Amino acid sequence: MVMIHGFPDYWITWRHQMDALAADYRVVAMDQRGYNLSDKPPAVEHYDLGLLVADVAAVIEACGETKAIIVGHDWGGAVAWRFAMTRPEMTEKLIVLNLPHPRGLLRELAHNPEQQKSSAYAREFQREGAYTNLTAEGLSFWVTDPLARPRYIEAFQRSDFQAMLNYYKRNYPREPYQEDASALVKVQCPVLLIHGLKDRALLHPALNENWSYVERDMTLVTIPSADHFVQQDAAELVSRTMKSWLQR
Repeated sequence: MVMIHGFPDYWITWRHQMDALAADYRVVAMDQRGYNLSDKPPAVEHYDLGLLVADVAAVIEACGETKAIIVGHDWGGAVAWRFAMTRPEMTEKLIVLNLPHPRGLLRELAHNPEQQKSSAYAREFQREGAYTNLTAEGLSFWVTDPLARPRYIEAFQRSDFQAMLNYYKRNYPREPYQEDASALVKVQCPVLLIHGLKDRALLHPALNENWSYVERDMTLVTIPSADHFVQQDAAELVSRTMKSWLQR
């Protein structure tokens, strides 16, 4: 099982889920490019989703495996969706937290003024020099565990803020927003989609029709009390849901 973080978090985000699953699964949580101790190539094109997918494949191969259960949150969720679509032979099952299918997000950006408003932060991150407004302390605002927060700050101090925003510059849609008109490639494996409904960046209407992009069964779990960082806000429920779904 490979767990992929998003913005702004790193591998220890998955601590509760790793502990819950470790007895039954080999669990690997990877920091993506730009974060913590991982490589930090400078150019924007180095953060293309195709390269990020290749990084996940390299981790699976380095573990001596040919396929894995792929788990992702936020940008890690975007990588996870793309991985499942382009590397189906390496994807046993797919679990995505608070990142609707990219076609659902594009649809909402094209037609939903509320999602357009909620994506103002992404447009700001795409501006030149936006990384200068970031701090390790500010990026750790969402961490509620007083023992974990210093570790997050240390990890962000080792990270590259400019590289972290290259994810948005390279991959996030730009105005004028349009729906994805390319040929649909359906995900071939079972999918578990977990979404905290208080997420103010990725609004829940983007979840509609996600089942149309999946060839197999898709399980959707919405958690009204959780925000964007659902793996923290509802850690026990997320861990229990993942475990029961995997052991069906």
